[in-house]
Amino acid sequence: MIRLAENTISQEELVNLSNWIPTAPQLTKGPLVLEFESQFAQYIGTKHCVMVNSGSSANLLMAYALLEGGYLKNKKVVVPAISWITTLSPFIQFGFETLLCDCDSQNLGINTQMLEEIFIKEKPALLILVHVLAHINDMEEIYRLCNQYDVLLIEDACEALGTKYNGKMAGNLALAGAFSFYYGHHISTIEGGAVTTNDTKLYNLMLSIRSHGWARDVDEKYRQEWKSEFEIDEFREYYSFYYPGFNLRSTDLNAFLGISQLKGMDEIVKKREENYNLYVEYLGDKYWKQTSQYDQLSSFAFGTIVENRLEVFKYLKEHGIETRPLICGSMGKQPFWIKINNGVTHLPVADVVHDYGLYLPNHLYVSKDDVKYVCEKFMEVAIPKFF
Repeated sequence: MIRLAENTISQEELVNLSNWIPTAPQLTKGPLVLEFESQFAQYIGTKHCVMVNSGSSANLLMAYALLEGGYLKNKKVVVPAISWITTLSPFIQFGFETLLCDCDSQNLGINTQMLEEIFIKEKPALLILVHVLAHINDMEEIYRLCNQYDVLLIEDACEALGTKYNGKMAGNLALAGAFSFYYGHHISTIEGGAVTTNDTKLYNLMLSIRSHGWARDVDEKYRQEWKSEFEIDEFREYYSFYYPGFNLRSTDLNAFLGISQLKGMDEIVKKREENYNLYVEYLGDKYWKQTSQYDQLSSFAFGTIVENRLEVFKYLKEHGIETRPLICGSMGKQPFWIKINNGVTHLPVADVVHDYGLYLPNHLYVSKDDVKYVCEKFMEVAIPKFF
């Protein structure tokens, strides 16, 4: 089976982990989490990184820290229709008015024409981007619109680790960026995630909210300011909570793997981009393909659309090739959204992705011969469709 994703953690890394565990002074969040955060921030090019227990928690932490930190002029957020459930769900859980925006027919990111219409009509405080399958959104136009209409910008970069645009990594293109280190992502810490940012205030808010809302992990400047404001003495400080926080912490065990995994990023990105280019070469212009501007593309998978998706899925499965819907289609057609909003939200491009989109395997262990085989079997059955 040529799978969509494979475990990135090697047997050698597991042996190293098992040898380390009995010697570790601390398995919960400790010095290795700090070391991973430092290395990951350096890789992304940001000042700060907060490691958490999942990419979903990373989105949750970003959303709540912005809310608690007074960054937002209102509780309206624009979310891409082509995204993931936990890109959107934190905002629903925190009582935001969540506004779906259709996707661009080339990169599958935000449709900037509809985005401006939403900005004018709804005057939201926040936009969260998803770089779908690692393809960057139309950033220059998005920057222009966010500046013009006073909208804060954050990224869900969970599928885009290693993609670079205009000299910057995904996750360093906005106020903050979220990443996932789940099985089958670019790197894995078993479960895990991170938020990157250059905003020191936001960073410290997230450190506090990540761990119950206390001040143990925050910079000394902020810890002393918070203590002084509420007249907290050195004994009371142990159990003083400045925000109604969570426990979203990762562990040193996860960080141990993350530090090791980061060493392979250059090879991972190179292989994923090579495979993407092979898909483009083999499939040519006969099928719709996702395209975007980038310096380097850490392709998560190869996305396309076909008339006969279910038939393609079954045929590829029969021939040992795994495929899935393109992310999860449109949020506007998902059951949870239909229940909350008493019906479907129809968006022209996202609806096509929902009904006809799929993606094909791409990861470090997909060979050139694998890509060729996938394309051959795909073209034997797939009926092309375009927007």
